[in-house]
Amino acid sequence: MLGAAVLLAACGQVNSAVEQAGTVRDKASVCADALGLADLNPLVDPEKLKARAADKERRLRELAGNVSDQDVKASLVTMADSYLEVQKERFDDLTVVAAWAKRNTAHLDALRKACT
Repeated sequence: MLGAAVLLAACGQVNSAVEQAGTVRDKASVCADALGLADLNPLVDPEKLKARAADKERRLRELAGNVSDQDVKASLVTMADSYLEVQKERFDDLTVVAAWAKRNTAHLDALRKACT
């Protein structure tokens, strides 16, 4: 009986370790995908810019839904919100572009920090 209890405890520890490894791998792949989405060229046609921003917003929200780490999730949602701003603002004004780029850089830094 004692041997069975020890065996069950050991199996529980192995399962926990496997789940944690899956979470780390999940976090790493989500972070890699998200960091790959971070570019946006504001010097293209406004309609193309909005379409690309909408795609990035959607993909970042999907990634946020697929990661268990709350810091990474929060950073992804913040970045998605930033791409939502792109869809609503006038990006033909360079001061708007500069302000967005500055905010987005801060969001990227926060995501990098959450991913490490």
